[in-house]
Amino acid sequence: MLKAGLVGAGHLGKIHLRLLKQSEKYELIGFHDADRENGKKIEAEFGYRYFEDFTELLNEIDMLDIVTPTLYHYDYALMAIENRKHFFIEKPVTQTLQQAEEIMHKCREFGIKAQVGHVERYNPAFIGSKAFIQNPMFIEIHRLAEFNPRGTDVSVVLDLMIHDLDILLSIVKSKVKSIHASGVAVVSKSPDICNARIEFENGCVANLTTSRISMKAMRKSRFFQKDAYISVDFLEKKAEVIKMKEAPENPTDFDMIIENAEGERNQIIFEYPSIQPNNAILDELESFADAIAQNKNVEVSLEDGTEALKVALEIVKMIS
Repeated sequence: MLKAGLVGAGHLGKIHLRLLKQSEKYELIGFHDADRENGKKIEAEFGYRYFEDFTELLNEIDMLDIVTPTLYHYDYALMAIENRKHFFIEKPVTQTLQQAEEIMHKCREFGIKAQVGHVERYNPAFIGSKAFIQNPMFIEIHRLAEFNPRGTDVSVVLDLMIHDLDILLSIVKSKVKSIHASGVAVVSKSPDICNARIEFENGCVANLTTSRISMKAMRKSRFFQKDAYISVDFLEKKAEVIKMKEAPENPTDFDMIIENAEGERNQIIFEYPSIQPNNAILDELESFADAIAQNKNVEVSLEDGTEALKVALEIVKMIS
């Protein structure tokens, strides 16, 4: 078992603490939080050991879980690297591209493994459907959330859209050619709703709409490719694949056949990928443990996190 420590015991940090404690791949040594009162309260309530001195915690662990506000990611990542500790770091990886690139290069230099918390990679609907997604040429993504003051210190792009940017960049194996975006600050001082159109060098176009002031939540992605359409509902954990193939000569009454203007007849087939329920946060933490123990590549690398941040910052720059 890997000895794990956590820094940043806020809302998400407390979830990570619980999962690290229950995981069979980690031994939770304890946690540090800059707010001593909060740290002592969590220690008393849940029994996790609180380290007032962060250096003391670092000395006792193999892996650091960084779940602080993004503002502090860079500093804690550097301390982990300096102490030769592997680390899991929440998204967005850092505040600036320069910071992300620096910790990426330092990890390579010292052989430190690091994974970025783009948790939607572990969403069971995405896991079940990604094998069907082959060279999509148009992608439509909606991520709508009800208003929550937590997270409004940053743009909706870095708060929510970055989830979809990571998924998008993991699917489209081509460089970004151009970005067009617009956004509006409605209830906070940074944009609360944003639309971005991203064009890739291979001709693929993605249209993303993200809002944190919606009346109801939605997290849907639609992938259009030759002879197929894949719909992935990240919120409801559902997926649907609609494919076309040449119609049989003698279709049955139950076959759905369409004919185009050229007289070509095709059969429409519906498939529903097998989706296995899971705890995505636990899975991402345990896959990182496996990467360390087996010395293999992590699922979501610093390179991945940096690329998602790069596109997100370009969108933020465009709408500001």
